Amino acid sequence: MEKNNYQGALQQPLGSGFNATSTTTDVIAGIDLSGKIAIVTGGNAGIGLETTKVLAAAGATVIVLARDIEKAKKNLAGLRNVEIESMDLAKPETIDSFATTFLSTARPIHLLINNAGIMWVPLQRDSRGNESQLSTNYLGQFQLVARLWPALKQANGARIINVSSLGHHMAPFNFDDPNFEHTAYQTLRGYGQSKTASNLFALELDNRAKAFKVRAYALHPGSIAGTELARDADMELFKQMGFFDEQGNMRPEILANLKTIPQGAATTIWAATSPLLNNIGGVYCEDGDIAELLSLDPLVETKAKMHHSGVHPYSLDETNAKKLWSLTEEMIGIEFKAN
Repeated sequence: MEKNNYQGALQQPLGSGFNATSTTTDVIAGIDLSGKIAIVTGGNAGIGLETTKVLAAAGATVIVLARDIEKAKKNLAGLRNVEIESMDLAKPETIDSFATTFLSTARPIHLLINNAGIMWVPLQRDSRGNESQLSTNYLGQFQLVARLWPALKQANGARIINVSSLGHHMAPFNFDDPNFEHTAYQTLRGYGQSKTASNLFALELDNRAKAFKVRAYALHPGSIAGTELARDADMELFKQMGFFDEQGNMRPEILANLKTIPQGAATTIWAATSPLLNNIGGVYCEDGDIAELLSLDPLVETKAKMHHSGVHPYSLDETNAKKLWSLTEEMIGIEFKAN
């Protein structure tokens, strides 16, 4: 019986040969996706757009789920093997509508890339009253996977990729007050817990889904130049954090450490297609490999600590993962048995 990754049991780099500078061209080399169907949320901008282009060029039919259809049509113009559908992860009814339409086609899903996300936003709530980053970055993922589950099983070999973030280091999941109803709102804590939730979801989903040949992964794409993730950011917060100078210019040392978009999407493509992961799931990846488990022992110096990388143990905890699954079902009113 294949092992699970509870408590980071499988959380060790494989020696893939890829690193932070590897690009999508590097990791897709030799991979043929002819006949495969992929869904990419937010696949019309940033690393999502790069993901769409690479998967389509490798032969997959790619269905891009976008909030702004006209923008998606413009950004995806001229690409072959690409379909565009409307969906907003913060609007539950649009998730259900897309899923119903897709399932009616009786097509399988081989790759589901949960790429769309938001960051740096002020306190906002969805129609259910859930905080917007939690809603978009996690709850919408859970609902989409639950609704598309029959098509994922039908593939007889599918992968679900949650684009998470190193930002999960900023906060564990707050089971007592996930929607900041009794706690002062901090946008980065909201973002951090949403990404921790996404990691826990991949962990528990893989354990439940692997019997049906469906595997799940979470990943950190890196800090990337040229995306739209910071479009709602407060410049003063960026200055306080040392990212920008007083004139509003990004500091050179920050800019020098940013990935390009092809580098930023590389881990998504690797997790979606690498044969090295055929018998491994529920792991958190970065830089084209499985990431290192962060040690909580202050005396243990690891590469992850030195380079501010790796995955925090609380986002691979079995108790947290199972508790979050049950809470999520309550929060969105959907029972997802994954059977």
